[in-house]
Amino acid sequence: MKILVLRFSSIGDIVLTSPVLRCVKQQVKDAEVHVATKAVFADLVRFSPHVDRVHELKDDLHALVGDLKKERFDTVIDLHHNLRTARVKRALGVKAHSFAKLNIEKWLMVNLKVDRLPARHIVDRYLDTVRDLGVRNDGQGLDLFLPTEREVDLTSLPESHRSGYTALAIGAAHATKRLPPHKLVELATLIRGPIVLIGGREDQDVARAITSATGGRVFDATGRYDILGSASLIRQAERVIAHDSGAMHIAAAFKRPVMSVWGNTVPSFGMGPYLPTHPHRAHMAQVTLSCRPCSKIGHDRCPEGHFRCMEDQDLSTIANFTAE
Repeated sequence: MKILVLRFSSIGDIVLTSPVLRCVKQQVKDAEVHVATKAVFADLVRFSPHVDRVHELKDDLHALVGDLKKERFDTVIDLHHNLRTARVKRALGVKAHSFAKLNIEKWLMVNLKVDRLPARHIVDRYLDTVRDLGVRNDGQGLDLFLPTEREVDLTSLPESHRSGYTALAIGAAHATKRLPPHKLVELATLIRGPIVLIGGREDQDVARAITSATGGRVFDATGRYDILGSASLIRQAERVIAHDSGAMHIAAAFKRPVMSVWGNTVPSFGMGPYLPTHPHRAHMAQVTLSCRPCSKIGHDRCPEGHFRCMEDQDLSTIANFTAE
C-alpha cells in the first residue's frame, strides 16, 4: 500500500507524528510511506527508516501537488488538516484519513475555560487517525533519527562541557510561550554546572545576556547549528530545560529528562512531553491562573499585561529538577 502522510509544520508537531510513521510502516503490510512537509523541516523525517520518500513543500503548493499526483497513492493520512492539506487531498482524489483537531474544544478552553478536551496525548489522537488501517500504538514513544555525519562532536565544545551539561532551550515560536529575558538570565544563574544554550539566530541577543551573567559555564550554541545540529546537542545533554516548543519534543524523542516550562498554553491541550517508556523523566512547570490558557498557540505579548504565567514561575524548582 502506497501511503502519503501530510504534516507541513512545525518542528514539534512533525516530531510528534513519528509514532504514526513507525507504526504504519511496521504494522501495515507492504506499506510504502511517503511524507510531505515543508522543505525547512524535511530533515526531521528524511533519515527515518520508516519513511521511504520525502516530498518537500517550498513556495509552490501547486508544484508539490503535481509531483504527488504522479505517485498514485492508495491513501492519504492528513495529520495537519488545514486548507492546504485539503487542497492536496482534493487533488489526489483517494481515500483520506484526517486528524480531528478539536478546534471547538480548544476554543471553549481558551475563551470560556470550559474543559471538554479528552485526557489523551496528541500522539494517541494522531494514531486514532490510522485506526481504520489496523494500526495501534506500540507504546515506544517518539523517534528522531540523526545520521552520524550530522552529529555535533562534543570535542568541539569547551572541555568543561564534554563530560555533561544542561541544555537550556531558550526559544519558542511566540513571546508568551517564552520566559522573558530577565527570567532566563536568572534561571541560568540558578542552574548548576555547564550549560549549552539552544536556539536560533533570533535568540542570540538573549543568549548574550545569559552568557554575560554566567561567564564560562555557558556555551552559546544559538544560531550556530541547523535543526539536526541542535537536536544532537539535546540528545547528548544530561538533561533539558525547554519551553512548550519543538526542543521539548526533541528531548522526549531522545528520552532525555526534560523540564518543560509552560506560559500561555497548557499541557491539557495534549502536547506535553511524551515519554511513555520513561514517564519519570517528564517534568512540567506551570502557574495556576484563571487567565490560562489565553491562546492555543501564543501571543506577541500578554493580553492581561502582567505575564504572571511566566513571571511567577518557580525558577529554583526548574533549575534543580533531577535527571532521574
